[in-house]
Amino acid sequence: MVSVTLRGVSKSFGETKVLHRIDAEIPSGAFAVLVGPSGCGKSTLLRLIAGLEEVTTGTILFGDRDVTALPPRDRDIAMVFQSYALYPHMTVRDNLAFGLKLRKEDAKVIEERVAEAARMLGLEKLLDRHPRALSGGQRQRVAMGRAIVRRSKLFLFDEPLSNLDPALRNQVRVDIRRLHDQLGATSIYVTHDQVEAMTLADRLFVLEGGHVQQDGAPLQIYQRPANRFVAGFVGSPAMNLLEGTVARDGDRTVIRLGQGDGQLRLAVPDGARYEGLDEGRAVTAGIRPHDLRPEADGALVLTAELVETLGPDAHVHGMIAGQPFVACLPGARPVARDEAISLAITNLHLFDAGSGDSLRA
Repeated sequence: MVSVTLRGVSKSFGETKVLHRIDAEIPSGAFAVLVGPSGCGKSTLLRLIAGLEEVTTGTILFGDRDVTALPPRDRDIAMVFQSYALYPHMTVRDNLAFGLKLRKEDAKVIEERVAEAARMLGLEKLLDRHPRALSGGQRQRVAMGRAIVRRSKLFLFDEPLSNLDPALRNQVRVDIRRLHDQLGATSIYVTHDQVEAMTLADRLFVLEGGHVQQDGAPLQIYQRPANRFVAGFVGSPAMNLLEGTVARDGDRTVIRLGQGDGQLRLAVPDGARYEGLDEGRAVTAGIRPHDLRPEADGALVLTAELVETLGPDAHVHGMIAGQPFVACLPGARPVARDEAISLAITNLHLFDAGSGDSLRA
């Protein structure tokens, strides 16, 4: 295993700047996930780490070794791509062994490593099949096995699950995390799926516009998003974001939402600590759908326009202060269309309306 350090890493394609002075520390043995929407720069960053693209400015270190100018073959990495990239004319056994044969490894070593990878990934009965005879999940396991046999210290995953159906995606996701824990290597994984990111990562890097918006443990980012973008991107269903203004109601600070007859005054919770809640300041109030519970005389009243029943949960859609709103409620409590539900808020996030930065102290 090896640590990965990025110092002021930037990447431009001609006049187009894709990454802006990225600084990051990925500890040895960690499972790091780069997550963000399409076009945010996450795959480009992974390709820089792999050596498949040249860094415009900055330094990449593996441990204490500067690998910025090294070609991929000299970086001791194993990469699993979105496409399986298997050789169709070769059996599973030969696909697993191919890279080791190119490196002229001893035949016995190749046999032992192929057998070990097949055992770890449940491929023992498939070794004599060709890729065309495998399911999508099995092909992805072969692609991972080809990386395993290299015994690299650093594994790079570029959206490896995007071609799988949801059920297979969940299973292979578990396989990848289990594989990481068994090998003890350092892993860097790219995805646009924040559910994958939350469930896999030890350390999460949220990217947007070529910048790292926030990094840290997944739960920390979920509970204390640094800005409005992170708040809206991390979490499913997405956080409700309501535009409002700071106001005073007697001796209490409130957030005034909406206009006219639809106006709502949302009290800032007692004991909650925020910075800069000056009267008249434009803010965005963030409320996660899971941070709501039915309660008489709650802070909000949501009229159900659409109810999605998901077994243990029900996603109730409606409008609050003229803005779309979703509440995630226990599925055991039936909710009828047009029913008015009084809701208490268990956690309130506030962001500056201009910069989007969190106001939580």
